[in-house]
Amino acid sequence: MDTMQGAARKKHVLDDAESPGRVRYLILMRYSVPEEMRKGSLIGNIANDLGLDAKRLRSGRARIVKGDSLQYAELNSDKGVLVVSERIDREELCGDTTPCSFTFEIILDNPMELHHVTVEILDVNDHAPTFQKDKINLEISESATPGARFLLGSAEDLDVGVNALQNYILTENDNFVLKQHVRPDGLKYAEMVLQKPLDRELRPQLSLILTAVDGGEPPRSGTVNIKVTVLDANDNAPAFNQSVYTATVVENAQRGTYITTVNASDADSGTNGLINYSFANLKGNVATIFSIDEDTGVISVIGDLDYEKVKKYDIGIEAKDQGGLGDSSKVIVEVIDVNDNAPTINVMSFSSPVSEDSPLGTSIAILNVKDIDSGGNGNVELKVDQNIAFKLKSSLRNYYTLVTDALLDRERVSEYNITVTATDSGSPPLSSQKTLTLKVSDVNDNAPEFAQSTYEAFVLENNPPGVSIFTVSARDNDWSQNARISYLLDESAWGGNPVSSYISINAESGVVHAVRSFDYEQMKKMKVCVKAQDGGSPPLSSNVTLNIIIQDQNDNAPQILYPVQTGISGVAEMMPRSADVGYLVSKVVAVDGDSGQNAWLSYKLHKAGDRPLFEVGAQNGEIRTVRQVTDKDAVKQKLTVVVEDNGQPSRSATVNVNVVVADSFPEVLSEFTDFTHDKDYNDNLTFFLVLALAVVSFLFISCVVVIISVKIYRWRQSRLYHSNLPVIPYYPPLYADASRTGTLQHVYNYEVCMTNDSRNSDLKCIRPVSQSLVSIDASGRDTLRLAQKAGFLTDSPEEVETISPLSFQSTGNPVLSSTLRRRKQNRNFTARLQL
Repeated sequence: MDTMQGAARKKHVLDDAESPGRVRYLILMRYSVPEEMRKGSLIGNIANDLGLDAKRLRSGRARIVKGDSLQYAELNSDKGVLVVSERIDREELCGDTTPCSFTFEIILDNPMELHHVTVEILDVNDHAPTFQKDKINLEISESATPGARFLLGSAEDLDVGVNALQNYILTENDNFVLKQHVRPDGLKYAEMVLQKPLDRELRPQLSLILTAVDGGEPPRSGTVNIKVTVLDANDNAPAFNQSVYTATVVENAQRGTYITTVNASDADSGTNGLINYSFANLKGNVATIFSIDEDTGVISVIGDLDYEKVKKYDIGIEAKDQGGLGDSSKVIVEVIDVNDNAPTINVMSFSSPVSEDSPLGTSIAILNVKDIDSGGNGNVELKVDQNIAFKLKSSLRNYYTLVTDALLDRERVSEYNITVTATDSGSPPLSSQKTLTLKVSDVNDNAPEFAQSTYEAFVLENNPPGVSIFTVSARDNDWSQNARISYLLDESAWGGNPVSSYISINAESGVVHAVRSFDYEQMKKMKVCVKAQDGGSPPLSSNVTLNIIIQDQNDNAPQILYPVQTGISGVAEMMPRSADVGYLVSKVVAVDGDSGQNAWLSYKLHKAGDRPLFEVGAQNGEIRTVRQVTDKDAVKQKLTVVVEDNGQPSRSATVNVNVVVADSFPEVLSEFTDFTHDKDYNDNLTFFLVLALAVVSFLFISCVVVIISVKIYRWRQSRLYHSNLPVIPYYPPLYADASRTGTLQHVYNYEVCMTNDSRNSDLKCIRPVSQSLVSIDASGRDTLRLAQKAGFLTDSPEEVETISPLSFQSTGNPVLSSTLRRRKQNRNFTARLQL
């Protein structure tokens, strides 16, 4: 039969399916189908019965939750029908239990629904009655009186109801009639009743056939041959002292455990009174579980008991004497349950991964627990690990929903091993565990982070373009694309130029490269902002400040500020022959555009000779005498001063300082002439003298006008400051320009006052000015002539003892070389030059 025999449905809603995280339970869907249906046969249209369409079944991923037993039903979600998936044998499934059914659950998602389905299996007449033996041998004494009963046992029919055993039929004969009896448990058995005494001499053996017939359509039957051997007198049959024996045994009883003892008595004596005990009409596997001692009637355990399979055994007992007479009884053995089965946990639905931003109460899984023990041994409690972000909720017995109990954070815990434990109420309790591995999916909730808020990178100046300066690195606690970091430069400006014109950054590696070569003298450092941005949607970012410090290299040689070397004349200093040891002749002033130790300058004389007259301060550049002047010393002294910095490798510059050792002015003039000749100038001397006189005259008149104007202006503004200071400005050791630019940023005015009696010059420092300076001929000839013509000096050059020329820088920094002194005239000679 391929069609459904009948269907009944009862719906009971246990939860609101519209509430998020809730489960909708529907129970008691019932169908009836006959056994032995072919695979694929229709059980019922579950979609129509539930009021659902096929689209809902597909979208909800409708499926059958399989239990531990063999699944006999299959759901066709496309058609919405239940069909047979395996051959159903009612006898194998339920034995003699009636009614026979199996149950399962159908689950749907979005929203979750759970439907309980029971399928009742109807019996068909597919088994014929069978006897345990093919032949029954009876030995009956000829003295047996009419009415004597001889047990023939019963046939076994695995079918139930009308298809089960109905009656017995015995072959017609003159001696016996068939009687049928029914036990209290419904078992039908047959016995022969002697109707006419036997006569061994007339007929020593009889052959009969006993037929068992069921009530199926068409009926089925089974037969057994009965062989009756006629014996001599045994006219008393054994009799049991109880019609029913009862006993109990625990299901974990060991083999050999005593059950009970049956007892029957026989009034006969001798061999006719000896009784043998045996099992009769055994069903199933009883013979492999229990045994009986045929002499004593002791019943014991020889196999394994299982309360979950068989809870009670009905065992037929026979007692026969040697003459074949006998009696029957029954032993009922009840099996007592022990807690020998641990609970089982079935995962009916499980959602993994789950997003880390899931709200509280999000459903993760639906769990079902079962324990096949009975009573308290079958009561199960399900628990989840403590101190995790999940909990269990139960809205139906033995069904639990696992939901989130705290906010998830993938960066803190990316994967949970959720262990649920089912424990029964037995003594001792048994438990089982199941671990669910739940992965947490990432959302972009973390911005990239730098290890520091500020980084410093150092780069040497004169670097080649493209060189790697620094590597910035940030980390993002997110995962995959959300943790993919790109590095960008903030579009800002530095020094009037965009930052991108100085440096660039690799977006993937964070390596910062120099776009061009840096110059420490132009730029000491720069500050840039680097942004790290992840690949999330929307992206998150963070910034870090990168201070790029440019380090100095020794790429600038020292620059000589004083004395100034020109192409047309040399610089000469005058020193009297009576100068003491340590007399300050001059000072070499130099600066270095580098910084640090690259700008530390040292001074030394080049080729000082065996008995040098001068020495130069290694740190301050001061040229002083080291001994008294002798007659052997030349009047003209040419010194070469080497200025070196402290860089690696060091750089140097040289300057020539001409010193005239003389006490009279004519000597000075002659030496100046010599110095001029040393320069190998071959031009006409007269032309230069005339030209120099014209220039000096013009400059002198201009200076007088300017000095008078400035003095009037200064007189109005403030009073004049006077101080006695060295002629040559003093620079401290290890001098370096504070601004690190390599140039002196100030211009100074020097006012020199000279008298005819003073041997030392008086220097008065005036505030810095910015007027342009002029260069006066170092030989001093035009200056002297101009002074004589103006009336400041006598007409005779012999009256001038000593004069030292002034050297001026075209850049605006004046330096006074020496002093002018006069002795022979009583009037004061005052010369003031403001530059």
